[in-house]
Amino acid sequence: MNDHGDHHDDSSRPRPVAKGFCWLASLIIAGWLIAHIASGGHHAPHHDAAHSDVADVADPVDLDHGEDEAHLEAPAYWGIGIIPFLVILGCIAVLPLTKLTEHWWESNLSRYLVAAAVGLATMAYYWITHGASAIGGVLDHAILMEYIPFIVLLFSLYVISGGIQLVGDLPATPRTNVSYIAVGALIASFVGTTGASMLLIRPILRTNRQRKHKVHTIVMFIFLVSNIGGSLLPIGDPPLFLGYLNGVPFFWTFSLWGPWLFTSVILLGVYWVWDAVMYRRESEAAIAFDATNIEPIRLRGSLNLVWLLGIILCVAFVNPTNHFPGLEWYPFEFFREVLMLLLVALSLLLTRRSVREGNHFNYHAITEVAALFIGIFIAMQVPIEVLKAHGAAITSELNQPWMYFWMTGILSSVLDNAPTYLVFFNLAQTGSIEEGTELLELGSGGSIPVDLLMAISLGSVFMGAMTYIGNGPNFMVKAIAEHSGVKMPSFIGYVFKYSIPVLIPVFVLVVLVFMLF
Repeated sequence: MNDHGDHHDDSSRPRPVAKGFCWLASLIIAGWLIAHIASGGHHAPHHDAAHSDVADVADPVDLDHGEDEAHLEAPAYWGIGIIPFLVILGCIAVLPLTKLTEHWWESNLSRYLVAAAVGLATMAYYWITHGASAIGGVLDHAILMEYIPFIVLLFSLYVISGGIQLVGDLPATPRTNVSYIAVGALIASFVGTTGASMLLIRPILRTNRQRKHKVHTIVMFIFLVSNIGGSLLPIGDPPLFLGYLNGVPFFWTFSLWGPWLFTSVILLGVYWVWDAVMYRRESEAAIAFDATNIEPIRLRGSLNLVWLLGIILCVAFVNPTNHFPGLEWYPFEFFREVLMLLLVALSLLLTRRSVREGNHFNYHAITEVAALFIGIFIAMQVPIEVLKAHGAAITSELNQPWMYFWMTGILSSVLDNAPTYLVFFNLAQTGSIEEGTELLELGSGGSIPVDLLMAISLGSVFMGAMTYIGNGPNFMVKAIAEHSGVKMPSFIGYVFKYSIPVLIPVFVLVVLVFMLF
């Protein structure tokens, strides 16, 4: 599904020493986690102890130092402890854009090399500051509680959506293009922004292949299909799924329908006018050729829609802290993930190979996410602890929804929006709460102000569209478009020519309408 990364020159291939380091790091991390589980350190979430169990692993050092101390005092030498987290986020932001490293970074083994290094560095930090026994709790929380559910969901959506192909060629008119993008924005919450992007990017490129002016179409596709459209369900965008894993009710995100609809309608209106102007600039020959090359849209691999529905039902209703629908049985830990992988297996077995070949499907993009996020989830444990320790001081200044919206959004633009969401999600739970504030009870225990959660959710999802690195599908769409001959703007060009002039005014309106008045 991604044309990027299949073939690289020798400079992009890590040396055997790097491969050996990655294997060694994997063995250390896996071995330590297995030893932690074998010693009885892992507490699986369960219906009769859901709150206490999650609380036990919410702060890794609680296992050895007590809950009060962990919440009142920041980790020792935390300025050093947050360096691995900053390093991996800096690598994600800088290495793809630097000529010296861009080819090296294209290899997923290179990405995993960085992730493994920061993971080991974080483990070393905990060993030095809290003792070796604390490392098991860190890995338990980072990998078992967050990383595995996160990556299994993304993998499932990615593979199943890769078995659905839209073939055909419609007239490349503004109405057709608006329809494509509107449909993508509608389905992104249900099949994920990655799934919707991969399903629709090639049909819209095929439809517009005769047009000279089409960069603005791909940019708006990134805005709405790859980002803003995924606001209504946890499976829509990675930040919202992390919120779900941390106790936000599955259907709470539907309460974001107002800002989602408001933003989508405005952007679709802007795009309609924009594309109408650009359409008039097309040559008569291009328009005539387009009109004579029409092929009805056909859907191949439609059985995968059933498997996608199964993924939605798994996420919504299969939870070890709640009884299975219609039964008094409580699912065992990771039962949800097992079911999702079974649906993936059915998709792979029952989908014709020609469908995936037509989509140019491969595993490079999802491997990239898996390689990077194992390091991100481990390294983010220290900054999350720091935020919890200093949360009261920070939230005394950062205490309004609009502040959370802009801070979360700005950082989501230059970092990945998933870890950014989680940092501010934890921060919002530490501030003082004014009387009359509406609170949302979290399934993991505790509560969060509804207005702050809305601001954090909107900021991370919406402003993931501000740069190519804000959300995973952005780079994939860019790569596929470039492979199809579209000259996409540079990183800076995308920001200053498109996202700032188009998105920022709309986001200002969102703040005014939904957070200030």
